[in-house]
Amino acid sequence: MEFPHLSIFIVLNLALVATHAALPPELYWKSKLPTTQMPKAITDLLQADWTEEKSTSVAVGKGGVNVDTGKTKTGGTSVNVGKGGVHVDAGKTKPGGTSVNVGKGGVHVNAGKGKPSGGTSVNVGHGGVNVHAPGKGRGKPVHVFVGKKSPFDYNYAASETQLNDKQNVALFFLEKDLHQGTKLNLQFAQNSNDNDAKFLSKEVANSIPFSSSNVENILNKFSIKEGTNEAENVKNTISECEEKGIKGEEKLCVTSLESMVDFTTSKLGNNVEAISTEVKKESNMQQYVIAKGVKRLGDKNKAVVCHKENYPYAVFYCHKTDTTKVYSVPLEGVDGNRVKAVAVCHTDTSQWNPKHLAFQVLKVEPGTVPVCHFLPQDHVVWVSK
Repeated sequence: MEFPHLSIFIVLNLALVATHAALPPELYWKSKLPTTQMPKAITDLLQADWTEEKSTSVAVGKGGVNVDTGKTKTGGTSVNVGKGGVHVDAGKTKPGGTSVNVGKGGVHVNAGKGKPSGGTSVNVGHGGVNVHAPGKGRGKPVHVFVGKKSPFDYNYAASETQLNDKQNVALFFLEKDLHQGTKLNLQFAQNSNDNDAKFLSKEVANSIPFSSSNVENILNKFSIKEGTNEAENVKNTISECEEKGIKGEEKLCVTSLESMVDFTTSKLGNNVEAISTEVKKESNMQQYVIAKGVKRLGDKNKAVVCHKENYPYAVFYCHKTDTTKVYSVPLEGVDGNRVKAVAVCHTDTSQWNPKHLAFQVLKVEPGTVPVCHFLPQDHVVWVSK
């Protein structure tokens, strides 16, 4: 599944966030959490340029959108959307600026110094997304995995697809097995659902509808056709986000980094730590052994866990409970790969759907024993320091 037209939206977002009205997401984090290090799962989702200091004006008319950045001097940044698509040019009227063109052929981005082979090109067309970087070989198409309901949502029964997915099954284990020497068959991929969608600024994200009553509008905004896999992913994500949480759970789907920070600090305070699973290198399904150094994280059993959803831009399903233990778990693969994994153990599962994936793969009943799972690399857990 691809979101090919998202590139157009990101281009416009990069211009729109460059305002004096609000702090860029990274600076907002630093202002709210000056002593909290940003985990890789978050930094990987930040846009390339949040720090433009010039003011930005946006005009929308019949001709489309025009964005001009600068002080009426040559060399600002302009964005024009018309029948021909999108064109972005940034530079000082010299060859070697940055240009983006969106037309029938998709998206082409070229950034270099005026040399034919010195830039980076991105093309989006019917075949998916291709990125070509000189000196690093040819880029590979990005294909997005089409999943069902999240295995980390307590309300849902496991689908047949999830039961047959070895990667999902391997994520769950019992707390009694969380000790040095335990062997587990695991696979760690860069993205849990092969969706590398980035964060939008809070202002832009808040301007986009996010509800089941506005699905048609959302699909149109991202040029997603009804009946496609992309449309089903949008609907599934919104459905999960609108579903009422179980007893004792406080949940919110956050559509921006700022919203994630606000939700977390409202539940845990500002003295928090954000952690994500870190993998030295990606690998296929293989056997890992828990190494020495399993460590309990956080204060008491309170935590906010944020799971990345499959959506055109970064959306996280965040939920807070008072029956959650968080562990840092060092893993060593048979191929020598080392993983600094984050494991979350739920001490009270009595309110979960009896047909939840965890119960079916572990062969246990709701509320009987603590159920644990590893977090994929693009998920985040927050605990009090």
